[in-house]
Amino acid sequence: MSKHHKLILVPLDERPCNYEFPYLLAQGTDYRVERPPAGIMGLKKRPGDVERLWSWFEAACEGADGAVVSLDTLLYGGIIPSRLHQLELEVLAARLERLREIRRRYPQLKLYAFQLIMRCPQYSLSDEEPDYYADWGREIFRKGFIGHRLELGIATDEEIRELADIDLRLPAEVLQDYLGRRAINIEANKQTLELVCDGVIDFMIVPQDDSAPYGHTAKDQEKVRARITALDLELKVYMYPGADEVGCTLLARMMNKSEGRIPLIYPRLSAVQGAFVTPLFEDRFFYETLKYQILAAGGLIASSAAEADLVLLISTPGETMEEAVSQKHAFHSYDVYRNLMELVEYGDYLLRDRKIPVAVADVGYANGGDQKLVKLLRQKNLLFDLAGYAAWNTSSNSLGTVISQAMIYLIYGRTQEHLDFLALRYAEDVCYCSVVRGELSEGPVQEMGYGKYELDGPRGRVAARVQERLSEELTVRIDSPAGSVKITDCYMPWNRMFEVGLTVEYVPS
Repeated sequence: MSKHHKLILVPLDERPCNYEFPYLLAQGTDYRVERPPAGIMGLKKRPGDVERLWSWFEAACEGADGAVVSLDTLLYGGIIPSRLHQLELEVLAARLERLREIRRRYPQLKLYAFQLIMRCPQYSLSDEEPDYYADWGREIFRKGFIGHRLELGIATDEEIRELADIDLRLPAEVLQDYLGRRAINIEANKQTLELVCDGVIDFMIVPQDDSAPYGHTAKDQEKVRARITALDLELKVYMYPGADEVGCTLLARMMNKSEGRIPLIYPRLSAVQGAFVTPLFEDRFFYETLKYQILAAGGLIASSAAEADLVLLISTPGETMEEAVSQKHAFHSYDVYRNLMELVEYGDYLLRDRKIPVAVADVGYANGGDQKLVKLLRQKNLLFDLAGYAAWNTSSNSLGTVISQAMIYLIYGRTQEHLDFLALRYAEDVCYCSVVRGELSEGPVQEMGYGKYELDGPRGRVAARVQERLSEELTVRIDSPAGSVKITDCYMPWNRMFEVGLTVEYVPS
């Protein structure tokens, strides 16, 4: 292979976590990532231009070593459109067939794909679902949840009464639209498995976005898992909680395979119970997902720090997971059932005395960083000596991001691009997700005349206010005598408060 490898990225959608993160992680490496022009990607509920995305993809594969491909983008135009489309199965099947032709034309191309199982949120909100979800989301979820438990013979009398009530109220056409789309998407998932069987796709992840142990999504998982088993694809198709981090995971896997590396990662948890916590929006014990995340990225779990290429410090909850915005309240389980001090001292010792690379998966809370943990890392001057850090959204989103960054660090070391990505994580995951977002969403945004789901555009007054507050928080929480974080761009990608788009750089003193 040439010194410079060309990799194609077809992201899950246009948000920074999908469009930017894998691209940024490849900067400063021997891998050149090409992605579709932003103009043909979608915008939230508006699907990407699928025809032009295919044409771009087919042309880009010329001379490429590998491709990391979101099939939801090539089939539906993005993650949100996959929940809203009116496409027939024949159309989707014809689109999938185009992958066979690409593989015939470019036999050297390594093709890693991912395709979601459609989520089923537990609440009534149509921001990312069909419009009727605002009125009937909770009922749709509960119908699936209780219906599944009924089939298993474990539904309570109270649940059975609730289901009867829902059946009286939930409009038939709403349920029909929702279940009809789920059925088509699952058939498309099954057809993709045939492509893995035939060697068109080399490796695949079926991530579950917002999963629960029972309900529509859990039942769909069972259908796909049964098909994986029937086709003997267990070692080529992984299914586990996640979504927006998978582009990073598959990028890291591609680099590891290409370099002939299998990094050994030793996980060290802040709580002895942490392995047995089921994170919010997920469907299983934390440790089972952790294994998948490391394996999917091309690594393995080490049995000790001594044999590890990298130690992953993991701040887990001690009992149950809370949202990051609620950390200003005291939680007995966070303070008593876990030990951040030992975690940080251990990391400091490994890095300084043993010269073992250390990364931090800050997954104690959902949707943002742990302010106390970051404070301790800063006191030890560890923030910019880490091999990786992440704390955004779900536990799996963070795990996939930090594991990928750390594995790339093991190959390329402490580049400026690596430091910039760390800076981005501290600005976004800590300062935005766990501090500024909550503070501005409940009051200030309304006082400016907007709501948290409807701002004054991607680069309006709210974005300017966000940037101002982030700069202040970075000074207090992240900057140190060693260096500081500078924000060069700040916008609100979906014109709502949930995610922020940032360009930052780390400036050494």
